[in-house]
Amino acid sequence: MNKKEFRTLDEQISILKNKGLIIQDENKVKDILLRENYFFVNGYRSMFYNENRKFFRGTTFEELYSAFLFDRNLRNVLFKNLLVVENNIKSIISYQLSKKYGYKEEDYLNPKNFTRDIKEARRVDDVLSKMKRQIRINGEKHTATFHYMTKYKFVPLWILVKVLSFGLINELFGILKEEDKQEIADIYGLDKDTLKIYIQLLSNYRNLCAHEDIVYDHRTQVYIDDTKYHSLLGLKRNALGEFIQGKTDLYAVVIIFKQMLQKDRFRDFMKELQLTFNVFDNNVEIITNDKLYEKMGFPKNYMDIIDL
Repeated sequence: MNKKEFRTLDEQISILKNKGLIIQDENKVKDILLRENYFFVNGYRSMFYNENRKFFRGTTFEELYSAFLFDRNLRNVLFKNLLVVENNIKSIISYQLSKKYGYKEEDYLNPKNFTRDIKEARRVDDVLSKMKRQIRINGEKHTATFHYMTKYKFVPLWILVKVLSFGLINELFGILKEEDKQEIADIYGLDKDTLKIYIQLLSNYRNLCAHEDIVYDHRTQVYIDDTKYHSLLGLKRNALGEFIQGKTDLYAVVIIFKQMLQKDRFRDFMKELQLTFNVFDNNVEIITNDKLYEKMGFPKNYMDIIDL
């Protein structure tokens, strides 16, 4: 079994060269590897590998680094729009629950306000405990919660959601009563079960973006249901006729954004995506955009969704 050991910058460059990567300016490459981390940059090597796990002939370090920068730009575009959706969901959930159950924590965090399924009782207690813990932790640290705790002696839900992670919002939605889930989903014109899956998938991608993980070829464990966009765009199917694009991949996020972002915001998002692809195309010769689309789960006509 290979033992993972520390490698100097010279050793890192030697490994890349032995894999067939062309490096012309070693000092420049050393500076990039030192600042960006060899592990993270090298994480994009599979895009350029042949069947022998060597770089395609002619691949340069500049192209490998461009792939790294492409994914960083992709994360940035994705992340800022994920934050918009996250804020929207938090706002809608807090409004709906506050309107129905009250705005003080002893009101909106009453276990009776959530699913009465006995099998979910432990999960309800767990989620509510996490929310109460956030009130304790942020009561004096976060400006908004501190203001309400000091002046009013309680934290309304529309303030609390600001300090809740998207993952916890996902858990909160999961324990709502079915009718409350549907009232929230109705605002998006979605079914409650569909929205539940959308929030789960977006939460997964949000975590990837926040931790600077690779996103361009990521696949989630959850599948979104087929939509009209899958058919209208002619997305790829398997031998059984089941869609395999836009289900767990980044294009699934695009399809979700189409339904959850406002029209102008979605158009801007897609134009920014297109720009990131154009930059990749200008900087990477060894990999075509069509091959990149395939690895990402994108159809060639990915921009057509704007006007559907």
